[in-house]
Amino acid sequence: MGFRKLLSALGIQAPDIETVVENPRVRPGEELRCVVRVRGGGAAVDVERLRLDLVVRAEDHEADGSTAWNHPYPVVTADLGGFRLGAGETVVHEVSLRLPWEMPLTHARGVRLPGARVAVRTELAIDDAVDKGDFDEIEVHALAAQDAVLHAYEELGFRMHEAEVKVDPVPWPSEWADRRTQPYWQEIDLFFPESWNRGREELETILIAREDALDAHPGGSPAVTFVYADLDQRAWTDALEKHVRHCCGMD
Repeated sequence: MGFRKLLSALGIQAPDIETVVENPRVRPGEELRCVVRVRGGGAAVDVERLRLDLVVRAEDHEADGSTAWNHPYPVVTADLGGFRLGAGETVVHEVSLRLPWEMPLTHARGVRLPGARVAVRTELAIDDAVDKGDFDEIEVHALAAQDAVLHAYEELGFRMHEAEVKVDPVPWPSEWADRRTQPYWQEIDLFFPESWNRGREELETILIAREDALDAHPGGSPAVTFVYADLDQRAWTDALEKHVRHCCGMD
């Protein structure tokens, strides 16, 4: 994947930039590898800033619809600084962006999560002209434990609606704060099974992943924790059902 974008504000002989994402399918905790090539134009210039941002679609940043992608939120940034770029010169940067364990997902159970988007954005600034380039969208796939929890919801009859990212200062219950390390979180909205007699009501679930375990917060409730080393689909489904029914006052 890659993009090529001219700094049109600097004229026809402006530098151009190309970013290639080498592994556009990743999981939380992994590294995203990118190669950035900046090619000089007809004259030498001072590049003030070259930066890569890993951005997500944040629900509360988009006021004009559920699929808007106008104000992406950066979750990981690599600042490559400034440098002198000669006429016709090519400068190459190899960049690795480490995804946090709490990275929002775009895919789970092999399918895209409605409303979820993640991309690499490259920013080049010269003489106060800033080119943010185009987005290179990537896929962030679920960890095995996240897939297992969402599989458990499927087994219980829940149906996927959408996923959305929330960013501080959206309120976060104080009793959960010790588990969360990022200023954002992803809510996965699911429709209740018909057999639960909740009509069209939705259950919002927040999955807070760590290196060795996963906290699932259903419906704004305290977490049920799943340890990766103990992954057992049947046991996890039973534990999730018990926890959700208790949180919903149905036990």
